[in-house]
Parts: sequence; C-alpha cells; structure tokens
Amino acid sequence: MRELRYVGDPVLRTPAEPVTDFDRELRRLIDEMFAVMYQADGVGLAGPQIGVGRRLFVYDISNRKGHVINPELTIDDAGQVVEEEGCLSVPGKETGKPLYAPTARAAGVTLRGVDKLGRPVAVKARGMLARCFQHEFDHLEGTLYVDRLGKDERRKILLQAP
Repeated sequence: MRELRYVGDPVLRTPAEPVTDFDRELRRLIDEMFAVMYQADGVGLAGPQIGVGRRLFVYDISNRKGHVINPELTIDDAGQVVEEEGCLSVPGKETGKPLYAPTARAAGVTLRGVDKLGRPVAVKARGMLARCFQHEFDHLEGTLYVDRLGKDERRKILLQAP
C-alpha cells in the first residue's frame, strides 16, 4: 500500500496532471486511496498525498462517500466559514496526528468531474463536505491548508510538523 506524503515533499507543491487512462489500474488506485484514507482516519485524500501527481481524490464525510477525477470546483456561496481544519499530510511530529487551525473556506460549492468509468459527477455541497472538497481540490493545485492561514498561525503549525 502506498504511504502518505508529508509537508516538505515536492509532490504536494506540484499541480497535478489530468487523468487520461480510465483502466483497471485507475480503479485499483481509487480502492487503494480509500484504504490509505481509512487507515489514517481521514475523510478525504488526493492523489498527490500518496505521491500520485494526478487530478483525483476520494472522500467519505457527512454520510457522503465518493471519488472524483479531473474535478472542477465552482464557488456557489462565497460567504466565509471559519472552522478548524487539519490535513493528513501535515501531522504533528510528536503525535503523528493532523495539526488543526481555524481556516476560512467558502460556504457552498459545486464539484464536477467524472468517476472511474468516465461518467459525469456533479455534487453540490455545504458545510463539512464543501470544506472537504475545497481542501482536496487545493491539493490538486499544489496548495496546502496552511497556505490559507495567517503568517503567524502557519509558522506555528509548520514548526510542529516533521
């Protein structure tokens, strides 16, 4: 099974490439991503977090489970919601658990892309699901949640990370 990549790994800062092959290997990768996410007690996982620089992520949050390939994210409600957010790729060096900080995200989004069979996917989301989609989409752009924090809060988090 693939291992999580942590802050400092260049794959996390490199924009992911589109998925072009919808084959058995892609379906295995999605299954493996779910397994890694569950093993780490996460609610979402993007390809770069396991060293795969492709535009896909999986999620299981708020009674919604799925995956999306080559996603596009549209902000439906730009009202800012600030809540605690953490990341499997930004763990504390002492605990190995995600480090959390208040992070602003848009209140509502629509996620569009395709599934592992190339069928269209469209999901409107609010609350924690919207936060999850924005967080995972950021990973595909080479952005971490700490990039959305103020300078002092970001420094505090990164000093605790490995």
